[in-house]
Amino acid sequence: MRADQWESNMTLLLKPEEAAAELRLSRATVYGLLATGRLESVTVGRARRIPRAALERFVERLASEQRAERDAA
Repeated sequence: MRADQWESNMTLLLKPEEAAAELRLSRATVYGLLATGRLESVTVGRARRIPRAALERFVERLASEQRAERDAA
């Protein structure tokens, strides 16, 4: 594993732009998810950061919602 990959995987708090890159979404989409509360964030001083665990919960919740919709159809 390269050093930059290790550092990326070990970062606990991500900037919205970094979270967007991890999720392969646009920056605007991530800010929209933050605004609606679908993606959790914390503030550190004036900086908004997204816990890596929140990204994982978001993806799990999204997959669960889609499974439920598929099963209901």
